Parts: sequence; structure tokens; C-alpha cells
Amino acid sequence: MTQWYTEGEPLRDATTPAVPIEDRWDARRFETKLVNPANRRRLSVIIVGTGLAGASAAATLGEGGYHVKSFCYQDSPRRAHSIAAQGGINAAKNYRNDGDSVRRLFYDTIKGGDFRSRESNVYRLAQVSTAIIDQCVAQGVPFAREYGGLLDNRSFGGVQVSRTFYARGQTGEQLLLGAYQAQERQVAAGTVEVFTRHEMLDLIVIDGKARGIIVRDMVTGEVETHLADAVVLASGGYGNAFYLSTNAMGCNATAIWRAHRHGALFANPCFTQIHPTCIPVSGDYQSKLTLMSESLRNDGRIWVPREGGDDRDPREIPDTDRDYFLERLYPAYGNLVTRDVASRAVKNVCDAGYGVGPGSRGVYLDLADAINRLGQAAIKEKYGNLFDMYQRITGEDPYQVPMRIYPAVHYTMGGLWVDYDLQSTVPGLFVIGEANFSDHGANRLGASALMQGLADGYFVLPNTIANYLATNPMPADIDASHPVAVRTADAVQARIQKLLTIKGQRTVDSFHKELGNILWEKCGMERTAEGLTEAIGQVRKLKEEFWNNVKVTGENEELNQTLERAGRVADFFELAELMCIDALHRAESCGGHFRAESQTEDGEALRNDDEFAYVAAWGFSGGGEQPVLRKEHLEFDFVEMTQRSYK
Repeated sequence: MTQWYTEGEPLRDATTPAVPIEDRWDARRFETKLVNPANRRRLSVIIVGTGLAGASAAATLGEGGYHVKSFCYQDSPRRAHSIAAQGGINAAKNYRNDGDSVRRLFYDTIKGGDFRSRESNVYRLAQVSTAIIDQCVAQGVPFAREYGGLLDNRSFGGVQVSRTFYARGQTGEQLLLGAYQAQERQVAAGTVEVFTRHEMLDLIVIDGKARGIIVRDMVTGEVETHLADAVVLASGGYGNAFYLSTNAMGCNATAIWRAHRHGALFANPCFTQIHPTCIPVSGDYQSKLTLMSESLRNDGRIWVPREGGDDRDPREIPDTDRDYFLERLYPAYGNLVTRDVASRAVKNVCDAGYGVGPGSRGVYLDLADAINRLGQAAIKEKYGNLFDMYQRITGEDPYQVPMRIYPAVHYTMGGLWVDYDLQSTVPGLFVIGEANFSDHGANRLGASALMQGLADGYFVLPNTIANYLATNPMPADIDASHPVAVRTADAVQARIQKLLTIKGQRTVDSFHKELGNILWEKCGMERTAEGLTEAIGQVRKLKEEFWNNVKVTGENEELNQTLERAGRVADFFELAELMCIDALHRAESCGGHFRAESQTEDGEALRNDDEFAYVAAWGFSGGGEQPVLRKEHLEFDFVEMTQRSYK
């Protein structure tokens, strides 16, 4: 096994206070250094990404008086992928008086992640969650309300309480509009500068500290140097390495991967979330997949015909001929089991020959019972835009015919390693939202992505980054002419020219599609040691061909989307190899990482806590060199590690 990597020194988070868990966040905020308001005006922060984490961080730091430079590759911050989130945002408000609490949200999140996340960070997330809702309501976010005017809640997978706040099926969009407006207020105040259509292509590290980034103006092709006292990456996850995923096509891993190459450890790269409720693949022509919100599982029932190959109209199949397999297998949670458990169950029934639709790669998500019970108007009020989207894509009316769903790549739990302050192993480089690894372990509970993004941006980072800025201002003699900044910019230019001069025969997308297929088949829902070993060799071979045979048309000094995609896919190759190595070394099943060699008698994931209760943090050793594995041992002092059961 160690032929693929070398093992380094153990890793630990030295920033978590040694006090009871419920007091740690207060203790950390008290012991961190502060920056007085007059000095904040002299300090600058670069934030890459304008989704919920990036926009909320920019707004809050700008409000605090710092000078913020905000970068996004979209033509507007409002187009960040957070806008695509549908179902809701968790918070331990206990408005339903059904037994919820900060402690229960903490436990559900730890358990949902299959005991592979850090207790301190998760408990803080649960604590901060309650303030997020108040913040967003004050901003005017139009959360759904009950008849009496109180905020409404619904349930999501992996929990037995109703703690998810929502705005129909548009929660991400409405929350992003709130954060965007807060950021724009600071733009008007002069504390935040926004650079749209600018893509980060490298990190500037001077004397061991992150001091800036190299970006490409995507319209003119100009390569620019931007410096600051600290850099924050809020650039999202890397699910698009699989080619087909629920992510927007522009989502990429270049920002975090470039930082990784400069010394930022990459944690748990193989932990990928497979979402169970995605519209099935309809053909080879597709470039992305579309998600149907997990919130539909509140009122929808998932089933397949009891007889394989039953191609009757689903409305003509009586209950006696239906297998509501999630309700049968997991009676305590039913259709609201966690995403990883539901996804595997769906795959298993399809593999066994009971799937429906083209290629038998689908199961029914049926809301007929809820429509009959509540009325079509009530269902439309809750899920109308989701039903409309499904009908536009499939041509089928989900009010009349059950939806068809199948699992797809959605969220990535891995990301850059951060400590309790959300600082990476490169001083001055902070990482927030999906770009870091910190809160979700081996599987993310539904409605927790929006919670983490806003918690990091509004409440955590603005407190912890001050501790760094107070004692690490950028030296006055550092500017764009600094030798390190110049070398980094030159390296970016050289890489761009390399891509443009290969002039091969294959398109960028053909390489990306082939890479994605390798990852999906060998490092996707189910993995084996044999398959992962094959995948590493296949990825390396394909990467070599890419650098000798890719065809990038056009020039740099123009809007060139082929060039943009080529740079991103080049980074996906390196990341994909590390994902497979990480998956191969972790010879256990946990959460979204299912090793066929490690399962219980009834086919459930089987962890190995004695050997793998740690965060796998990987260091970059240079091109062609083995990555270095550093282990952060996970200690569970406040919850007991148990074999997960949703039965």
C-alpha cells in the first residue's frame, strides 16, 4: 500500500481551547487578539469566491472596517453555485418543540458524518446555527412561514426532528441574495472591491505566509497580481472532477489545488457525497445533472416494482406490487435516512434488476399520497418550482406521474485542512465553506451546507482572522515587483502558454469525460482495492496523454472558455489521483466512502475505528513525487462512536 505514498509526522489542531466543549468557542474568541477599528482600515483581505461563505465573509469583514478584495469567475457574485441549493438550512431553534437542541444537532452531524469529523468544529457549528436564522430574517430572507406567521420547519435525512428552515425550493438563492445585498452595501461604502470574471490561478506565498493571488482576467486574458495581508478561499468543492455532477459546469478545484501545491494540506479527498435524489442520466450528451431537493423525501415515498422488469405505468401498479424499500429497510427513519445510506440502497435495488426508466437506472419518488392528503395547492406551495423544473427537463408532470431519481455526485466533504480558526497549514491562508474539510466527516447531512457556509462567513472567520492579522501585517516592502510574486505570475503565464501550444487532437471535454468516468466507476459509490489501483494507473496514463494531445483553441488575450476548462481539468487530473490514493489507503467503509471489502452481513458500511479514526491530511511533494500522509487522530470525548443504524 505504501508504494503510493509516504507517511509523515502526526498532525494536531493546536488552536482548540482545552475547556468543556460548550465553552470552547467563547474561550477562543476571548483569547484571540483583536484589531482595533482604526487599524482595520490599514489591513486588507482577499476573498476568492462569492457564494454564501465568501459573500457573507466579505460583507462582515467590510462592515468591520477591513479592506476586502472579492473575486469570482462569474459575471456577477449572484451567480455563485450556492444559488442552486434547494431544500433548506439547519438550525437548532427547536421551534417545533420536538426535542431539538444544540447538542442534538451536534450529535446528528457527528453521527451523520460517520464519526470522521472533529468534535470541536461541529459543536461550534451547531451553536452558531441559531444566530444564522436571526441574521437572515433581519436581512429580509423570505423563509416559509406557518399560517400564524411563525417560521416553518421541515425534516431532512438523518434526523428525527424538524429543524430545516426553507424558502420553497429556492433556499440557496434567497440566502445568497441576502448575503449579496450585505456585500453590495459594503461595496457602496467603499470597504469591498468586487472583481468579476477573474479566476484565481495561483497563490503567492512569501516568507511562508499567504500574501496574495495571481488571477486571470477572463475577458482580456491579462494576468494580474493582487496582494493582501491575508487570503481567504471560499471557492467551493471539487465534485466536477467526476464530470457529471449536480454542480454548475464552472465549479472547479483550481484555487484549493494551487494552494495545496504551495503547502496547504488536503484532507480526506476521497470523501465524496452521492446525493440520492437526482434526475437520472438521459444520454451521453449531458454535461451536468440536475438535483431534486432532498426536502421532497419529507412527503415523497421511494419505491420500485416488486417484480423486476415491470414496465407498467407506475400509476397502474397497486401498493401490493410496490416495494417501499427505504421504509422496509430503515423503519425508524424511512425515506429520510442519510444521503449515503439512501444512495446505496437505490443503487442496490437497481443493480438487482428492479430499476425503472431508461437503462433501469432509476427509482420512483412518489408524492401521490401527500397530494391526496394535503391537496395539490399545498404541495405546490412547498415544492412548486422543483416540480416545474422536473417537468421542463423530463417532459413528465410530477403532479400526475411519480418522479424518477437516481444517485449522483453532489458535495465533497474533503477539502483543505484547517484548524479551529479555519486557517490552513499555510499561515495567512484561511479556508471556509465547502472548500475546507472541517464539519461533515464522511457524509454531509442535508441542509448543512448552507449552515456551514454562513456560519463560517458571518460568525467564525471574522473572529478568528483577527488573531492572525493583529500580528502579521504585510511588510511595507512587498508589492507586485517582489521576486516571489513575479516568479509566481511567470509560472502562471508559462502554464497558459504550454496549454495553448500543445495543439493536439483531443478536446478538453473528451479528457474530462473520460476522467470522470474512471472516478465514477472506480472511486464513486462503491470502491474496491483492485478498482482503485487500476484507477490510479488509468488517471496517470490519461494525464500524460492530456499534456501531449489536448487541443486548446484560441488565444490567451481574449475570452477563451476552452483555455479556462483546460486549466481546471489539468488540476482535476492531479486531484483525481490523490482521491484514489486516499480511497485506497482507507481500507474501511464510512459514510459516503463504501469499500466493498468492508461491509456488514446485511450490506451496511463497516468502519474500522481502531485503524482509521483520523483525518487523512495529504501534503504535496512535487510533481511525480509520492504524497505525504499526515494523520490527525480524532478524539471523541462527548459522543460515543457506535455503528450507525437508521433502522
